[in-house]
Amino acid sequence: MITDAERELQDVVSSIPLLAKSEADPVRLGGLTNLVFRVGEFCLRVPGKGTEEYINRAHEAVAAREAARAGVSPEVLHFDDASGVMVTRFIDGGVTMTPDLFKQRDGAAARAGNAFRQLHQSDAVFPFHFELFAMIDDYLKILSAKDVALPDGYHDVVAEAGTVRAALAVNWLPSVACHCDPLCENFLDTGERMWIVDWEYSGMNDPMWDLGDLSVEGEFNEMQEEEMLRAYFAGEPAPADRGRMVIYKAMCDLLWTLWGLIQLANGNPADDFRAYADGRFARCRRLMETADFAGHLKAVEKKI
Repeated sequence: MITDAERELQDVVSSIPLLAKSEADPVRLGGLTNLVFRVGEFCLRVPGKGTEEYINRAHEAVAAREAARAGVSPEVLHFDDASGVMVTRFIDGGVTMTPDLFKQRDGAAARAGNAFRQLHQSDAVFPFHFELFAMIDDYLKILSAKDVALPDGYHDVVAEAGTVRAALAVNWLPSVACHCDPLCENFLDTGERMWIVDWEYSGMNDPMWDLGDLSVEGEFNEMQEEEMLRAYFAGEPAPADRGRMVIYKAMCDLLWTLWGLIQLANGNPADDFRAYADGRFARCRRLMETADFAGHLKAVEKKI
């Protein structure tokens, strides 16, 4: 007997001529908040319920096409701005990355750094401007209407992050097209190049956000961070650039803590989002309390 979920998937596939003509059955690939399937030579993404609260699908469509034009993402073949259903080319030989695979696959961190450089140095323009502290305010507003508790001390750490905001403002960098949500699973590695997918949170942003966030998501060690940075800068990064990356490692955890709580409030069954949010917040606090973090702040302020 066919389930409601299977019937909904059939309806989506039959509504897209490109997929309806394919004789291949959809094969589930994964996805934390969305459903992702391979359908022959195509990749189908069906948005998860509740994502319309915080994702602008029209913005995502532009970003996905711009990233494809920049050569770092698969070609977009179909995008429905209303539903967010998207079809792209399937990347043959592309391995969906994880923290473990980033450690096991030689050169993976460098290939990610190269992909980021290619995107950041392209002429791609995304419609959304990723403003960290404005997004924190927006997520807090969403959570104010939901029955979910913030981690103890969250507002105190947001206040402490004012020093970070000031340091970044002293030596402001022009915003460039950024992915902004570089989960390992959003990278497909062929062994020769790294592709980046899923542009839901993308926007014009400080380029060091992408590197810092990937380091966190990939649980990079010092050698991996160094490999990524050296590939990105084609040599030794300046202390201020390294400092920005480290600062954003803390700030991405501060922001994605709230994202996790929204998933918890929406009843997303994909993960234990209470543990996810509490863990990210604890890691943010630990990093911000280190002497090294203070040193990186100074390097950014003085633009060493």
